[in-house]
Amino acid sequence: MEDWIKNLPGPAIKQILETAFPWFVVVDRHAKIIYLNEGYCNFLEVKREDAIGKHVADVIENSEMHLVIEKGTPDIAAPQYIKGTYMLANRVPIVIDGEIIGAFGSVTFRDLNDWKKLSSHVRKTLDQIETNMKQYRESFYSLSDIKGTSNSMRKIKETITMIAPTKLPVLIEGETGTGKEMFAQSIHRLSDQVDHPFVKINCSTIPKELLEGELFGKWDSAEQRIKSGGIQRAQGGTLFIEEISELPTTLQAKLLKVMQDEKVQPAGTDEVIPVDVRIIVGSNLSLAGLVKEKQFREDLFYLIQAITLQIPPLRDRIEDLPELIQTFMHKFSSEVSRQDFKLSRKAWLLLQQYNWPGNIRELKNVLKAIIQLSNGEQITEDALPIYIRRQKPDYTRINGTLEEILFQVEEQILQEYLENEKDKMRIAEKLGISRSTLYEKIKKHNL
Repeated sequence: MEDWIKNLPGPAIKQILETAFPWFVVVDRHAKIIYLNEGYCNFLEVKREDAIGKHVADVIENSEMHLVIEKGTPDIAAPQYIKGTYMLANRVPIVIDGEIIGAFGSVTFRDLNDWKKLSSHVRKTLDQIETNMKQYRESFYSLSDIKGTSNSMRKIKETITMIAPTKLPVLIEGETGTGKEMFAQSIHRLSDQVDHPFVKINCSTIPKELLEGELFGKWDSAEQRIKSGGIQRAQGGTLFIEEISELPTTLQAKLLKVMQDEKVQPAGTDEVIPVDVRIIVGSNLSLAGLVKEKQFREDLFYLIQAITLQIPPLRDRIEDLPELIQTFMHKFSSEVSRQDFKLSRKAWLLLQQYNWPGNIRELKNVLKAIIQLSNGEQITEDALPIYIRRQKPDYTRINGTLEEILFQVEEQILQEYLENEKDKMRIAEKLGISRSTLYEKIKKHNL
């Protein structure tokens, strides 16, 4: 074999070097180029005579030929970033009589067109990934999506702004329908983990016997592999555990260990996996109360309660109702390709007096329904659900000055009488006013 090579004429050796590898380089013991084939020259857009004698790192981007010479070991199928894309490079030291006298290297593409095609494909793929990541980030709620300027909401937003950049655990407590996930996503959106996953696990919707696998992962005997749980899927990002009060105490202990050790052990395995995850938990019950009742682990509670967001029910921030109604009505009107609707005074008064036990979720559903049921531009009280129309008046819930409150109360009383009695004289008698005064008030309220 060696004799055969020695007998090869120079042109034959040159032909082999030029064609056996699409891109091929040879360097001496000092990593200076002594040969660069034409294909590589064309790809690098350099002249061969300009490249010969130069250090390989000055000609080939991210070359590690000099490291191969130093180590004396081959580097096969190693990723190398050249001209905007990754390629696979082979680098092999040349050893004669036990001494390293240089190295040769090649890159695994057939020709420049292949590289251009792959480069274009990679560039498009990266662009698509970036687009998808942008859409993914924008799919999260942000602070601007949380409507309300009441003192309680303003303080919550300020707290979120301060704690979002940290990785500290957060407890979000609030009644059902207050939008706890929206607040959790807002924290994630403002955090350094925004480019990593936001994963939600709702403990109240998953059967208790399946919760361990869904949260911590488990061994899948059918596929002979570990199936990732929410903690693993949220690696580098945020895990939102909703309704954590429903998590069995045995799993509370396991979650505590994960948060303390930053490692998770999937069910059915001895394997321990390092994790880097921010934990946000939500509860519609008071965890402090559950701790007193021995229904929630005290040690886990003290680990997660240092930063607690108490989301007030809608009835306790009724001053935010106008902005919420305006926001949702505009949104739902756009969805049905209709111009913005307006609420009649009576409809508005009824919505303001209602207690909203279902909070923001109920408000959204009611407004969505009445927009679907309304024909004209104005929504009257007739479009409201019957349970809202039949509620007992609660005048303490009306916002405004005393004069404004009295005006609204007077309007509601007049409207109720006019709906149930056609005889204006009898209405005036019942109210203890003259008929002319009644007509003045009807005109004032545009009834």
